[in-house]
Amino acid sequence: MSVYEVLVKPVVTEKSSAELGKNIYTFIVDRRATKVDVRNAVEKIYSVKVAKVNTQNVSGKKRHYGRIAGQESDRKKAVVYLQAGQKIDALLG
Repeated sequence: MSVYEVLVKPVVTEKSSAELGKNIYTFIVDRRATKVDVRNAVEKIYSVKVAKVNTQNVSGKKRHYGRIAGQESDRKKAVVYLQAGQKIDALLG
């Protein structure tokens, strides 16, 4: 798996935006990606040093549209902590 396949998209929520000032970034990643894969991908793509990575498997929510029941896709989320003095400029704007 290449480094560009590991990171699917950044998470842009109120909570994740508040953590940007603390050098904490959140990404949706490939379900097969490990912490080491996420670390290598972030370091290579954004040219920063990663201090720590936490991953979490998130189950998709169940949704009902009238009588039709469905479920969102399951996904994997990674919280990336950067070393002091590092930041990702592309996600700040």
